[in-house]
Amino acid sequence: MVRKNIFSAVAGAYNSVSLILRIFIGIVIGAILGLLLPGASWISSFGSLFVGALKGVAPVLVFALVSSSLVKGSARLDRRFGLVILLYMLSTLFASFIAVAASFLFPQTIVLASPEDVSAAPAGIGQVMHNLLINAVANPVESIISANYIGILFWGVIFGLAMKKFASEATKSFFTEISQGISLIVRWIINLAPFGIMGLVFTTVASNGLSIFTSYGKLLVVLVGSMLVMSLLVSPMMVAVALHRNPYPLVWRCLRQSGLTAFFTRSSAANIPVNMELCEDLGLDEDMYSVSIPLGATINMDGAAITIAVMTLATAHTMGISVDLPTALILCVLATLGACGASGVAGGSLLLIPMACSLFGISNDVAMQVVGVGFIIGVIQDSMETALNSSSDVLFTATAEFYQWRKTGRPLPEKF
Repeated sequence: MVRKNIFSAVAGAYNSVSLILRIFIGIVIGAILGLLLPGASWISSFGSLFVGALKGVAPVLVFALVSSSLVKGSARLDRRFGLVILLYMLSTLFASFIAVAASFLFPQTIVLASPEDVSAAPAGIGQVMHNLLINAVANPVESIISANYIGILFWGVIFGLAMKKFASEATKSFFTEISQGISLIVRWIINLAPFGIMGLVFTTVASNGLSIFTSYGKLLVVLVGSMLVMSLLVSPMMVAVALHRNPYPLVWRCLRQSGLTAFFTRSSAANIPVNMELCEDLGLDEDMYSVSIPLGATINMDGAAITIAVMTLATAHTMGISVDLPTALILCVLATLGACGASGVAGGSLLLIPMACSLFGISNDVAMQVVGVGFIIGVIQDSMETALNSSSDVLFTATAEFYQWRKTGRPLPEKF
């Protein structure tokens, strides 16, 4: 009984501190331990457990959420859904434009590292689209096991629509409870994020020292700067055009409640429960966001488009290749289409870099060295990319909903 009370007191004290502050403390402790005790490899196990838990539960979560929302039978995928898709695709295209413009204004070169041990990269956009279709119809069980989110989303929709025709009220309730239970598991894992992040930071600092945060500083400035321009200027402009009002209260809320969590978890799929809860707090229609949020975690890839374009042009500059405007515009389209297919590929946006490099005749050997650099700077780049991607899922879902409100004369919330 005494032990139980002590445990409850410790858990209560832990949960009384904000998650962001706990994560910051975990980062500091991980960095200190990495400098002082680089040989204490057991500390890295916290990071491995955290990442493994997220990877394990996220595919099941996406399938459960999508199928459950459709099984309930009240989903109304009307014009709002079409607007969400349009916003997702436009924002990804704009993100690639920003990345290309930044790369022309601030051209970067790369000190090439040794190639990383990564999966085979697609050879062209045709192969990307082929892989996209093949991933969609892959075995659903295998899709969940291998975290193939395109296949998970496709079969989740098919299964949900099929069950919708036959499901009783008890079955619908069962599916709802299953999705809620899995979402709660993800929240528990995220609540332990400070320990996992401590382990991840320890591993990075112990292996590379603090220089990991400065070795590729200029390249990171271009990448992070492009993502900040997208999240703080371009996306708000899109919201302002649609809603005819100041977009920043909504933008700040999405960044604060979704972006910060996604930055540290580095998983758009694992951040889905956070986004769903934020949508509920904003008063959005559950029938709408229960589908658009998981879909956004799969195809809304502004950060991935920026990574592909910036890294590809940096490679071209390193190789002394002159890039003209028409070719740069083709790269924008290529990065946009590639980014939408990146989520179903292990390694995400980084593995699309060789495909984009092929546009300039850069060999696969060189391109794969650039992928290796991407893995090195991923500790910052991937966090920013995920924060941008995940926060904009909520931002554009809310924009589509509020646009419909404005068209029908329903007043928008005074405060977001």
